[in-house]
Amino acid sequence: MGFATGLRNILLPIIDFFYPPFRKVFDLQTFRYAVCGGSNAALNLMLFYVAYNFIFEGEVINFLGYPVTRYIAAYLLALSISFPVGFTLNKFVVFQRSNLQGSVQLFRYAFVTVSSIVFDYLLLHFLVGYLKFWATPSQAFIIVILSLYAYFCQTYFTFKTVKQ
Repeated sequence: MGFATGLRNILLPIIDFFYPPFRKVFDLQTFRYAVCGGSNAALNLMLFYVAYNFIFEGEVINFLGYPVTRYIAAYLLALSISFPVGFTLNKFVVFQRSNLQGSVQLFRYAFVTVSSIVFDYLLLHFLVGYLKFWATPSQAFIIVILSLYAYFCQTYFTFKTVKQ
């Protein structure tokens, strides 16, 4: 049994067990995406918290040879773990029927991730810096928008099924 099969065999019964109450709201793939994405977002936030509060000390950190602020170092550390976890969950649990090559999927997943980071940055600056909205509700709104953006990108671009 390979890694992908083992991951699917462990996670799918657990995720699918909680699906019935949501059956009228989401199809199964969307529910799996929400559970995997939400779990990965929680992992990212936990890693950020631990890195920011317990690993990195001082305001400027030497991160892989570059001076960065502590919160950016924590962000990069969290992303370096949550990115491969998110890709793995999407590839082997959520979008397992995609027949694109793994390298194509990885490149597209990276593109969607980087574009989400850029959109998050730009939207936050627009909403808070330009329109003077409150930061936390603005970020919450952006998370909803970018979650929808990522779902559609992952479904119809990164992990799409090509007709053969």
